[in-house]
Amino acid sequence: MMSRLIAGALLACVLQGTAQAGPGDSEMLAPVATEDFHEAADTSLVWNDNSYDALIAALQALEGHGLDPGHYHLDALETLRPKRAERDRVATDAWMSAAAHMLYGKLDRATFEPDWTAAGREADLAAVLDYALDSGTVATSLEQLAPVQSAYGLLKQELARLRVNADEPVSSVSEGPPLKPGMTGPRVEELQVRLAELGLLENAALSGTMDEATVAAVEVFQTGHALETDGIAGASTIRVLNQGTAEHIAQVRVNMERWRWLPGDLGQRHLRANIAGFEVTAFENGEPQRTHLIIVGKTYRQTPVFSDKIEYIIFNPWWETPYSLARADKLPLFRRDPGAVQRLGFQVLDRSGNIVDPSTIDWNTVSSASFPYRLRQAPGPQNALGQVKIIFPNKYNVYLHDTPTRDLFARSQRAFSSGCLRAQDPIDLSEWLLENTPGWDRKRIDKAVASGKETRVDLAASVPVHVLYYTAVSDGSGGVRYLDDIYERDARVLAGLEVAPE
Repeated sequence: MMSRLIAGALLACVLQGTAQAGPGDSEMLAPVATEDFHEAADTSLVWNDNSYDALIAALQALEGHGLDPGHYHLDALETLRPKRAERDRVATDAWMSAAAHMLYGKLDRATFEPDWTAAGREADLAAVLDYALDSGTVATSLEQLAPVQSAYGLLKQELARLRVNADEPVSSVSEGPPLKPGMTGPRVEELQVRLAELGLLENAALSGTMDEATVAAVEVFQTGHALETDGIAGASTIRVLNQGTAEHIAQVRVNMERWRWLPGDLGQRHLRANIAGFEVTAFENGEPQRTHLIIVGKTYRQTPVFSDKIEYIIFNPWWETPYSLARADKLPLFRRDPGAVQRLGFQVLDRSGNIVDPSTIDWNTVSSASFPYRLRQAPGPQNALGQVKIIFPNKYNVYLHDTPTRDLFARSQRAFSSGCLRAQDPIDLSEWLLENTPGWDRKRIDKAVASGKETRVDLAASVPVHVLYYTAVSDGSGGVRYLDDIYERDARVLAGLEVAPE
């Protein structure tokens, strides 16, 4: 029949054009792609009865991918089944729209993640449909456009499992003050019932008292959901405890959509930093090699979602303090404690780059609106970047780095930074990144760090890094772990998935 390129960045072309009434009064979703396909076809009718039935089956199977089959003319196709001439373009339009959503995602990723930079997956959709019709494989043609990553397959399995168990009862814990060790009362009984439903507490332990077994069960639940592990059932813990199957189905659907936004090839060797999971994992040949805890941006200084490539590492780095932080954080500190400038190792430079003696500055007279200085912090134990920073040049000035405040890694929820990613044991991570860089084994790395001097090392080959936001992830043993939506981004994506395309 035909072959016409419709790929990654051309999603708008697939779905472009004003929606118009098609056969059966169905709104056309991909009018341009549909008309192009039919104009290039060597037959007046593209769909026979077998391929048409297979299309309906393929559309129904979209539910397993978290998409609504009803958004792709399903009702109209059922009605038009006996009317071959009227149904033909509706069928093509349904396939084109569904295929584009499987390949690129249903939603415009840049609308939901404005900082997104990763390229989407690519395919010649017209050629895929042409082959499916010729080979009789329409029933599986949409399925083959799904992401190939194992994490997506795990979410698909979880979605099927959740739907089978959708009617399981979910007890709730009433809102109120935090439930602490030693407390008693009906809300503690509600908590124990819910923990028992989750298999974290024996029914025999439903005492109505926040005893050791109950506190331990709360801690296990908190650890599994990246909540602060303190054994206290506060507002955040109770909110997550009260999530049932419906909420988990929604969470899985949202995260499957996020996977559809990503490229098919993340890199043979790459890093994935999951903001919501507070961790970065090194992958090689699709398999995780090592995972490091990270500290991410505060809720009002959120770490952006984007992809880039790690190009070099700096040991014992100077910290070029961002202008915004110099004004908002350091100036108030220096006003309270002028001696902190030298004690913390800061160097002050004027707008011409000349070093200024901080003892000559009256910080109380310095304007935050027109801060006239540039701040640099020398390498050392107080340096905000610690002993290493891992650079992937980007417009957000975000990178991975060490930190002198390593006690924060003991916390479960670690949204404390100004946007950058602070990594636990970054020297070990640097060793992995430098494995293919000649001359930079662990011995030389340790020597560079011990020197106290700033040392830059360029990687022999750049390593892709993907800063992502996933709230439903593998638990490492074949199941799914549900994380707290710290930046409250899931609801907007879910709302978008519920809206029928136009």
